[in-house]
Amino acid sequence: MKHPNKPIFILFFSCALFMIQCKPSKEQKKDTIQSEPVMVEPVSHIDPVDFEKVIDNDSVHLFTLTNKNGLQLTITNYGQRLVSLMVPDKKGAYDDIVLGYRTLKEYMDKKNFYGATVGRYGNRIGKAKFSIDGNDYALAVNNNQNHLHGGIKGFESVVWKVDEHNDHRIVFSRVSPDMEEGYPGNLSVKVSYDLTDDNELQIRYRAETDKPTVVNLTHHSFFNLKGEGNGNVNDHVVMINADAFTPVDDGLIPTGKIEKVMGTPFDFLQPKTIGRDIAMDDEQLLKGRGYDHNFVLNEGPKNDEGLVFAARVLEPSSGRTMEVYTDEPGVQFYGGNFMDGSELGKTGKPYVNQGAFCFETQHFPDSPNKPNFPSTLLRPGEIYTSTCVYKFGAE
Repeated sequence: MKHPNKPIFILFFSCALFMIQCKPSKEQKKDTIQSEPVMVEPVSHIDPVDFEKVIDNDSVHLFTLTNKNGLQLTITNYGQRLVSLMVPDKKGAYDDIVLGYRTLKEYMDKKNFYGATVGRYGNRIGKAKFSIDGNDYALAVNNNQNHLHGGIKGFESVVWKVDEHNDHRIVFSRVSPDMEEGYPGNLSVKVSYDLTDDNELQIRYRAETDKPTVVNLTHHSFFNLKGEGNGNVNDHVVMINADAFTPVDDGLIPTGKIEKVMGTPFDFLQPKTIGRDIAMDDEQLLKGRGYDHNFVLNEGPKNDEGLVFAARVLEPSSGRTMEVYTDEPGVQFYGGNFMDGSELGKTGKPYVNQGAFCFETQHFPDSPNKPNFPSTLLRPGEIYTSTCVYKFGAE
């Protein structure tokens, strides 16, 4: 099942301005892609031994990917947790820009989604239920009266098989059994991660089912381009290529409406800091305690692989940039509003309120109960695919 047709929205901003401010430039490659391999020391605050464990007869390990420019990530097959991601700033200094923990035990003991692959359904399903072909399905309830990110024990909390691993690529697979967390069908899932020499982290999902079901997979790294634990992210400059978003009710379930961003705090068509409008007296900001909303992506521009440019982030002090590309119709922008400083991260720093941001490429929340939203239905014989690319640079 390749994605259904997306709603078509007209770009409000001019192509010329977009090309100047937002289009990924080939000149950036000259700054961020180097001709000779760069060696980066292993992440000192992460010890692979702390991720060695056998869970229900399945072995857990920590794996490393690198590219010739010195980018390095570590990832575990427990929940496909992206544990660390070392990226250089404008002066060439490396820092870990994703939130997380030092040990596997902490990931197992604390219920959150740092760095995880989320499924079977990323984001929320209202009242934890849906119907397919007249059959009603009740899901695990784990977010007030709703279902969030696949349930009580979703994809973030299981061990994945490693099908392939080399210096720049890793592939995970798993069969989610029929009725796991309430979802029908045995779902065969494969997820690949490629760290390219263009400083792209490419994540590709593929799934098949033996019964009609719903699928919406996404990646849930919490980013801080100043470095994990280095304060809040409200000074990051963000652009989101979306003319519209899906407003939510008090439970953060979409109302079913699709509203224009123009004239609202959700207008990121031109780059602005996350914090510029966050204190506005806006009903939607109050419901989410800030930004925690699905943006309806425009249909273009696209990169050379045909993926839509979804978002761009700049952290001014370090100069680090991150661009997001996808073939999904939406992206969830979350500003770390429910973080409270009570958790200490990998280097002992507190993860403060709004201390990270997430860009989760996706179909829309509660799509199984919103017939006007792009469908997430997958039937036997169809193939679900999805792609998310994070591209890193410095300026």
